[in-house]
Amino acid sequence: MQISRFGFYWLDTWVMANVIQLATQDFCSRFLNHSNDPCGRQFDQMTQAARSAPANIAEGNSRHSTSKETEMKLTDVARATLSELANDYLNWLLRHEQLPWSTHSAEYSEVASIKLDKPDYQDDVLYQSSIHILKQKHRFDKWLLSEDSMAVANCILVLCNRLVLMLSRQIENQLATFREEGGFTEALTAERLAHRTEKSLQDDAPLCPQCGKPMIKRIAKKGMNSGREFWSCSNYPACNGTRNIV
Repeated sequence: MQISRFGFYWLDTWVMANVIQLATQDFCSRFLNHSNDPCGRQFDQMTQAARSAPANIAEGNSRHSTSKETEMKLTDVARATLSELANDYLNWLLRHEQLPWSTHSAEYSEVASIKLDKPDYQDDVLYQSSIHILKQKHRFDKWLLSEDSMAVANCILVLCNRLVLMLSRQIENQLATFREEGGFTEALTAERLAHRTEKSLQDDAPLCPQCGKPMIKRIAKKGMNSGREFWSCSNYPACNGTRNIV
């Protein structure tokens, strides 16, 4: 995965989410009307859920370097909204006394077997990624352009469930990275500790009497010495060595 200002443009999940958003906007424009959606509420709910997926994937990936916790939360929001959207398509089928495609059906297998091309952007990322998204969407035109709303709904339902699984794997990878590298808070703590250790070395700090590592100045927060400075091992809490400041 390329992590940069446009890192999310390389994510298959973001590309697929855009395909689903475009397909949903088209579905709602073609098949929802004043008869089956008199207040326009279903139109708004479906298009907003479809918009939320790529938006949260993009925002989450943009927070990768500053907050892995936020990245995982936003990716999970995208997954949740897709599940909501998938249920809307299932409801459309059931309203018309239709069943979703069986996983053993030819239609399901054909849609599920279509793989996304890998992005190959050069210098004009916004322009080339737009071409890439439209190209991937056209791979499902056999169903998305159908005049039969059942075929369209079934196709998008398969894509929604497929993307939910893709996002689940993405969250697992994010969690593995978080376990390995920690999050934003851990990074700030390590940076602050490194700075304080370096400053203590410049101030001729003593070595810890227990482990021999450089000590840093801390301020007691409680007890009879509350508010006073003392030398504490830079390896705290692994080491509890202390010295009084003379």
